[in-house]
Amino acid sequence: MHATPVGPLLREWRINRRLSQLDLALAAGISTRHLSCLETGKSQPSRDMVVKLAETLEIPLRDRNALLVSAGYASLYPERPLNTPEMSQVRQAIEYILQQQEPYPAFLLNRHWDIVMANQAAQRTSRYMLGGRDSAHRNMLLQAFDPDDMRPCFANWEEVGSGLLRHLHNAIAATPSDIRARELLDRAMAFPDVPAQWRQRAVDQSVSPLLTTILERGDVRLSFFSTFTTFGTPRDITLDDLHIECCFPLNEETAAFCKALAKEA
Repeated sequence: MHATPVGPLLREWRINRRLSQLDLALAAGISTRHLSCLETGKSQPSRDMVVKLAETLEIPLRDRNALLVSAGYASLYPERPLNTPEMSQVRQAIEYILQQQEPYPAFLLNRHWDIVMANQAAQRTSRYMLGGRDSAHRNMLLQAFDPDDMRPCFANWEEVGSGLLRHLHNAIAATPSDIRARELLDRAMAFPDVPAQWRQRAVDQSVSPLLTTILERGDVRLSFFSTFTTFGTPRDITLDDLHIECCFPLNEETAAFCKALAKEA
């Protein structure tokens, strides 16, 4: 099976970013004629040119490597697990951020919403809401959509579910080659009573930096808002894929309950 030449890949990314050849050429500082020749395969881009165009198009590091390989060059960006010695300082920083969020939940998530790490507050809150048992999923989106998991705990499930899918739709639109993201969308939509219109990306896909979550169990009602933090200018695929979600109490009742839950533990 032959790899797709770099020219058509560049064209696909440009179209996906809704840029004309003139727009991209101006942003990258090259002529439209040169860009046209690169996209049609009449000219072969240098390694530096591939990197420049990928940076201009804001292509994820994983896909930048694919572009480089298609152009006949070696991959540039490494992918090192967090448990390797080279990533020890990064891991310590992440653990510090998660710990500092106590007694409120915090998660380290990858681009597919898999829970890579979580602080003790996140585990305490989840177990309380699930009556002492652990979640069946290590994926936050599947937890929220599975009626046998966290979904019944969300008092504002439609808001949470539609918000998560907006993020997922935006991720799919930004990286069409991401097969795992499309599979995740299919799994979420397969759960019962998920509105059929959620499968399609809405016209207005602006995503708020804050996500409100209201959890209920019995007479306990916890209200949080979440912020999402990414790693600036990452040079490693692992970091490029990760973000941190920190949950903050929306009221004094939620704050007091989280503090009491931590004290009991």
